[in-house]
Amino acid sequence: MTTGKPRLDREAVAARAARELPDGAVVNLGIGIPTLASQFVPAEKQVLFHSENGVLRFGPLAGPGEQDEDLINASLQFLVPVPGMSFFDSVAAFEMIRGGHVDIAILGALQVSERGDLANWRLPTRAVGNIGGAMDLVAGAKRIVVAMEHTDNDDHPKVLSDCTYPVTGRQCVSLIITDIAVIEVMDGGTRGRLQPKGLLLREVAPGWTVEEIQALTGARLHVASDLREIQL
Repeated sequence: MTTGKPRLDREAVAARAARELPDGAVVNLGIGIPTLASQFVPAEKQVLFHSENGVLRFGPLAGPGEQDEDLINASLQFLVPVPGMSFFDSVAAFEMIRGGHVDIAILGALQVSERGDLANWRLPTRAVGNIGGAMDLVAGAKRIVVAMEHTDNDDHPKVLSDCTYPVTGRQCVSLIITDIAVIEVMDGGTRGRLQPKGLLLREVAPGWTVEEIQALTGARLHVASDLREIQL
C-alpha cells in the first residue's frame, strides 16, 4: 500500500531519535540517518558521542569551511571539535563497546522483527556485506534504537514478523523510529528475559492513521492507550 501523505524527512527522524539521548550518555551513531542525530542535541545537554574509529565526545557534523580531514567519524563525515574531545585507536574504541560502556546505539536497519531482531549488514542480492561495528554494538550497547525509513525503495515493509535478511543480532532493538511512526519493541533489548511480546505503536507522523501505518507494516501493531503525534 502506498499513500500520498508526506512522511518525515531524514532530519526529522534523526531529531526524534535525538530525544532518546539522556544527559551524560555515551552514544554511538550508525551510518545514515543515525549520524544526523548529533545535529539535534540541545546545547544544555551533554552527550558523549563515540565512534569506532577512535573518537569520543564530538560535536555536530562540520559544515563548509569547518572541515578538518583529521576529524572524522566511522562514516567518514567531518566533525566539529569540542572541549574534552579525545582520540585513541580502534582497539580501545571496540573495547569500550564490548565492555558495556556505550549506553545507547542509534542504528540504521534493513529490517527489524517484532521480537527486536535486527538485520542491517547485508542484502541477500549483494555478494558481500559490511559488518562494521554493528554486531559488537548490538551485543555490547545497553540500548539499541533504530532510525530508518518505514519501507524500502519498493515500498516493502521493513518492520516484519521475522527478518528475511541475514540477522545482525537477536532481540536487541528496544525502539524503532521511522518516517511515519515510533514503535516500541515490548520484548526488545531483553536478550531472552521473559517480557510482554509484540510491537506497540506509540507515536504517528502528522496526518497518518493507525490503519495506514499498519498497512505498511509486516507485523501486527498494538496501539498505545496514549497514542500521540510525533513531536520534534
